[in-house]
Amino acid sequence: MDRRTIFPGRALPALLVLPQLALTAVFFLWPAGQAIWSSLQREDAFGTSSEFAGLENFASLFADPLYGAAVARTVLFCAAVTALSMGLALLFAVFADAEIRGRAFYRTMLVWPYAVAPAMSAVLWVLMFHPQIGLVGAWLNRIGVPWDYKLNGAEAMALIVGASAWKQVSYNFIFFLAGLQAIPRSVIEAARIDGSRGFYRFRTIVLPLLMPVVFFLLVVDLVYAAFDTFATVYALTQGGPGQSTQTLVLKVYLDGIVNADIGSSSAQSVVLMAGVIVLSALQFRFLGRKAGT
Repeated sequence: MDRRTIFPGRALPALLVLPQLALTAVFFLWPAGQAIWSSLQREDAFGTSSEFAGLENFASLFADPLYGAAVARTVLFCAAVTALSMGLALLFAVFADAEIRGRAFYRTMLVWPYAVAPAMSAVLWVLMFHPQIGLVGAWLNRIGVPWDYKLNGAEAMALIVGASAWKQVSYNFIFFLAGLQAIPRSVIEAARIDGSRGFYRFRTIVLPLLMPVVFFLLVVDLVYAAFDTFATVYALTQGGPGQSTQTLVLKVYLDGIVNADIGSSSAQSVVLMAGVIVLSALQFRFLGRKAGT
C-alpha cells in the first residue's frame, strides 16, 4: 500500500528539509566551491597573495609524473582493498547465513571491527606487524622471514591494504548477510530439489540475485578506499617508504598542508571530487535501472 503524507502548504515541508539543506550548503557546497576557486588560483611562496591562473594548476598536475604514479598506485590500492574486503565479507556472510551453532556470537564478532576508529585500527596493525615490537612482524624476523614494512614498499602496500580491508569487511558483511537473507528460501529449496548444490548453486542462483548488493558495495568500497583510508595510511606509513604508499588523498594533504601548495592540492581535490561524482552517478543509474525492472 502506498502511504504518502499530504501537507496543506509548502511552508512546513520547506522547514523540514531546511536543516539538511543548511548542512549540505555549509559542509559540502561551500568547501567544494572554495576548492574549485583555489584550484584556479596561484599563490606566492608565502601564501600572502594569489592571482587567477586559469587551468594552469590542472595542466601542471597532469604533466607531473609523480601524480601519474600516485594515480596508478591509488587505483591498485582501491582495487585490492575492494576485492579483499568484499571477498572476505561475502565468504563470512555465506557462513553466517548457514545454520551453525553460535551464529549470533559469530555475527557479533564480525561486526565489531566497524566500530573501531581508523587511527586506532592502524595502531592495532602496528602492534601486530611492526618489525621490532609487533607480534607477527617480530616473529617473522625471528624465524628468518625478512619483514620490515618501513623499508620495503611492497610490504608497506600490503600492510595498508590489509588494514584498510579489515576495517571495511564488517560493513560489507552486514549488507551481504541482509542480501542473502532477503533471497526467498523457496528459491533455494527449489534449486536444491533440482539437484543444484554447493558452489554451483551459489554461482547460478544466489550470486545473480545478490548482484544489486554487490554493485552497491563495489561503488561504496571504491569511494571508501579512495577517501576514508587517509587516517589508516597516514598512521601506518605516512606515505612511505619513499612514496610507495602515497595515495591521492594523502598526496592532497601533503601538497596542501605540508608543502603549502594550495593551488595544486585544490586541483587534486577537484579531480577526486569529479571521480566520486562519476562513481555515484553510475551507482544511481545502475540501481535505478534495477529498481525499474
